[in-house]
Amino acid sequence: MRTAATIAATIAATIAAVAAAAVTALPADARPIENAHFVNEFTDGPYDCDGTPAVDEGTVRFHVLGNVRGSSPFPFYVENVNGTVVTTNLDTGGTFTRKFADSGRDHKIVDNGDGTITITSHAQGVVRYYDQFGRFVLKDPGSLWTSFTLDYHGTPSDPSDDTEVPDSFRVLRPSKLPDRDFCADLRQFTTP
Repeated sequence: MRTAATIAATIAATIAAVAAAAVTALPADARPIENAHFVNEFTDGPYDCDGTPAVDEGTVRFHVLGNVRGSSPFPFYVENVNGTVVTTNLDTGGTFTRKFADSGRDHKIVDNGDGTITITSHAQGVVRYYDQFGRFVLKDPGSLWTSFTLDYHGTPSDPSDDTEVPDSFRVLRPSKLPDRDFCADLRQFTTP
């Protein structure tokens, strides 16, 4: 089952993975270690959304800025993300569209003492949902708190070799629409 929180978490995980993978290390004394812009266009599916066949198509634009702060050897990141994801109900041909814009930042980085760090991030922004006729139907003006763990492979100030520890991504505090069922919304807003 895909919920609004699951989709927001997927976007946040994508941001974290892309930010970690896209970094090119600079010397340790350089303050801004990354300032990147990129676009991710994707198609996901078809997949089963609680009995409804669906496919997602989207474009997500990222701006990532990484800096070293104070005495911490670990870089902190700020991301600005916006985009559109269109989910098509393959039974009806109707679409359910999400347009979003948010800003996220690493809030806290904890050195776990075992070669890994746990990063707590906060993203806030707005997600607007539109039915198959382009009518505005839902809005999530909330914020999302997440955490994930990275293995920094012995190079704390060089995130280019960091890898995410499997199954470490967690939603700590979901957005304002956590109780909505995305698949039920998809059926409701794509059925004539």
